[in-house]
Amino acid sequence: MAEFDVIIIGAGPGGYVGAIRCAQLGLKTAVVEGRETLGGTCLNVGCIPSKALLHASHCLHDAETNFAKMGLKGKSPSVDWPTMLGYKDDVIGQNTKGIEFLFKKNKITWLKGWGSIPEPGKVKVGDEVHEAKNIVIATGSEPSSLPGVTVDEKVVVTSTGALALPKIPKTMVVIGAGVIGLEMGSVYSRLGAEVTVVEYLDAITPGMDADVQKNFQRILKRQGLNFIMGAAVQGVEVKRGKATVSYKLNKNGTEATLDADCVLVATGRKPFTDGLGLDALGVEMEKRGQIKTDGHFATNIKGIYAIGDAIVGPMLAHKAEDEGMALAEILAGKSGHVNYDVIPGVIYTTPEVASVGATEEQLKAEGRAYKVGKFAFMGNGRAKAVFQGEGFVKILADQSTDRILGAHIIGPAAGELIHEICVGMEFGASAQDIALTCHAHPTFSEAVREAALACGDGPIHS
Repeated sequence: MAEFDVIIIGAGPGGYVGAIRCAQLGLKTAVVEGRETLGGTCLNVGCIPSKALLHASHCLHDAETNFAKMGLKGKSPSVDWPTMLGYKDDVIGQNTKGIEFLFKKNKITWLKGWGSIPEPGKVKVGDEVHEAKNIVIATGSEPSSLPGVTVDEKVVVTSTGALALPKIPKTMVVIGAGVIGLEMGSVYSRLGAEVTVVEYLDAITPGMDADVQKNFQRILKRQGLNFIMGAAVQGVEVKRGKATVSYKLNKNGTEATLDADCVLVATGRKPFTDGLGLDALGVEMEKRGQIKTDGHFATNIKGIYAIGDAIVGPMLAHKAEDEGMALAEILAGKSGHVNYDVIPGVIYTTPEVASVGATEEQLKAEGRAYKVGKFAFMGNGRAKAVFQGEGFVKILADQSTDRILGAHIIGPAAGELIHEICVGMEFGASAQDIALTCHAHPTFSEAVREAALACGDGPIHS
């Protein structure tokens, strides 16, 4: 029976990052992982492979739409789907092998298999029991199910199946207008599928700033995505390899159906904690299935901790990573902390969408006095040069102190641009701090500065 300072169950972003930090801080560390490869959902069937397909399909879109405008003449490329999937798999392989290297470099033990916790201080993997002073649950999440919808990962798929379809469907119905649905819907729309998104609510990307929601949906419509909003899916029937989706409109109860070659169920995710033995241990749970923890990621059972998608908070890989690093610091006797007010969210469509901090709707609900600085990418020379002049940067700042309260970007490289605001918010910056910082020209980032200027006397190029 091996003994460790820390055993982490799950090798996703939270687990593997937490393990590396634990090892760096001198703790003898092991990670339990049942997959054949490290990296969890994110690297194997989530963030990384979807970004590969998003990149490939965007290149195709550029070739079909923009190359001729730049004097690049010739036949548009055809899609070799097996090769594209091979490219995606190669990207996955490079990343998962990279984590294996980091485990070896940091002398982290990989306990291969599925883990359970028979009692505090012990983790069982297969027939072996290992002792640990601290146990960290980092088991992530799995796709949520929908009543009346049976997933077979062939015709009716989750994001996992959508990343490995045997062929590009002619028609696809996406249930849910959140991040996963819109990203994968964009991929298949660019590849030639007719994509219809069915959403229960009246706006896409629930929880995002309303300005972004409206503009984003308008742009996606122009790109060819169809939307049926305010519709409750009643069921999906599969016959002879085809699906029929039945739904009911919330406003008047009208019922209708949609036929599709493929249905992507993208209705969110739920914590994955099955098989750990938490009930027998008496671990307290939240009403929505998350593990209940205190401000230091500790459960009610001494020596057992939890991070990432398994606990309350946004289900984001980088949130899990931050929690993994913070908990490692705590376990090593240092101070670990996560600032949950400065966790960015990104949608990797084209244009990208990124946000951090409060939305206008939240500030209004709280009765906060605020001001808005907004700048459209149409006024940005670099954006226009690369055919990405749609969208805007929007900064929300306190009316009296000018301190940045939130930012919302829809446009080129939004996922990169948002971090200027994140760093600013982490240091308590005002909008004027951003406005007075010299930004290189021509860059997309100038749009962030212009939005900051708009919080004061006004932008230059608008």
